[in-house]
Amino acid sequence: MALNIADLFEHAADAFPDRVAIACGDRSATFAELEGRANQLAHHLAAQGIGRGDHIGLYSRNSVEAIETMLAAYKLRAVVVNVNYRYVENELRYLFDNADLVAVVHERSFADRVAAVLPDTPRLRHVLVVEDGTGDNDFAGYGGVAFESALAGRPAVRDFDPRSPDDLYILFTGGTTGHPKGVLWRHEDVWRVLGGGIDFYTGEPLADEWAQSARGRESAGMTRLACAPLIHGAAQWAALAALFAGDTVVLLPRFDPHEVWRAIQRHQVKIVTIVGDAMARPLIEAFGDGDYDTSSLVAISSHAALFSPSVKAQYVATLPNVVITDAIGSSESGFQGMSVIVKGAKQSSDGPRVNGGPKTIVIDDENRRVGPGETGRLARGGHVPLGYYKDPEKSATIFVEVDGERFVVAGDYARLEDDGTITLLGRGNVSINTAGEKVFPEEVEAVLKSYVDVFDALVVGVPDARLGQRVAALVQPREGREVDFAALDAHVRERLAGYKSPRSVWIVDEVGRAPSGKPDYRWAKDHTERHEPVWRAANVAV
Repeated sequence: MALNIADLFEHAADAFPDRVAIACGDRSATFAELEGRANQLAHHLAAQGIGRGDHIGLYSRNSVEAIETMLAAYKLRAVVVNVNYRYVENELRYLFDNADLVAVVHERSFADRVAAVLPDTPRLRHVLVVEDGTGDNDFAGYGGVAFESALAGRPAVRDFDPRSPDDLYILFTGGTTGHPKGVLWRHEDVWRVLGGGIDFYTGEPLADEWAQSARGRESAGMTRLACAPLIHGAAQWAALAALFAGDTVVLLPRFDPHEVWRAIQRHQVKIVTIVGDAMARPLIEAFGDGDYDTSSLVAISSHAALFSPSVKAQYVATLPNVVITDAIGSSESGFQGMSVIVKGAKQSSDGPRVNGGPKTIVIDDENRRVGPGETGRLARGGHVPLGYYKDPEKSATIFVEVDGERFVVAGDYARLEDDGTITLLGRGNVSINTAGEKVFPEEVEAVLKSYVDVFDALVVGVPDARLGQRVAALVQPREGREVDFAALDAHVRERLAGYKSPRSVWIVDEVGRAPSGKPDYRWAKDHTERHEPVWRAANVAV
């Protein structure tokens, strides 16, 4: 069995050639059209000497061309490298070099940045440029080739070499706490844990590479909207898994909450995937401001970032007939568990409480399984990544052996509950040590965002002569509101132990986040170092 991303898509293209595969902005394409254009692009890349194992940067917002680039690369057994479109020149220079790019596909609006970086990245020998309406940015000076010109005249046939489940996939992390790192996977392994190769609900592995397209034949297909940018793994795999099953993928060039609801109405979307509160909160509040038809909608799923209890409650109350799910995982671990959010059910204030996925366990510092009620590190066995690209030392730190089996430990802390469910507490590398107590920012952020005047918040540790670190919060008020700091402090202390309550608060116009919605803790730390807080807690017991 191939169990390869390109083969899995091609099975669907053969089974459903006339179904709409993708829609983005004012463009759409059937499976046959998407397959043909991806083949044309693959033939163009092959003519430039690009093939198995070569790395192609994708520096683009969501577009049909972005999906075509991913598929074309995998058809050639090449590797796509996701490039954050917010990066400035220094960040691009680092990533282009560290990822060993030989080619890059970028939107025309990024031409000036690419031109500045190319002299320092001699391995990068071929550039394709996607037209995005910014016609003033010249790319001829560095040999860029227009995307449509590259496809013109190329055969649309599929005549590529056989592929392998051992072909490589790379997902670069966002780098919110350091330089971006490329997580290296085999195609089969990443498909199993992120692309539906193991059923997310039952935990059962699919029988073969045709299982998803076979299921798609049993229906007319459904329409799925992925809200996150394709530079994020959650969006990539929401899109790829949908394509494997013969479903239609709807993407938006930019996240706009009202446009999401308009797209749901226009395309009769059934399933929406989002990334935590950063998307969930503006979406549900925009829904209340508009008049949108959501009769087609059956499910909304949050992945890979905090989806706080207060926001979940808004969704259940506003959309009572829609199934709301919360999934946990990371670039290093893949899918680790999921919960279905039901109206009236008690929600943990600590963090998401989920049913663990296959091979998901909690271990202590000696790599032993913890017992009910105990806290430890979240780990997953079975299909795991190979490690970090070009970083064997860092790779060694994320793998452990438990009962003779290899597990990946991405750095998340969790508690095993008495009923066997798992409560995710937060990332160890951003936890705060205050007077010897460990505080996970996500737990405090969820409580801050449940306060009536707070729209968004990030929590970090800042130096403190007495405590070592004190808990600090950067708060974005709701529009037109002012925060009563004493009332906010009381709100937190009613719900969490006193030592977890922020002792310094900064007010910001907008909380810093990655395009995916994940928190930018580097931005938060920098802000606290450059500005004085607007409020400090009185000298009370922690």
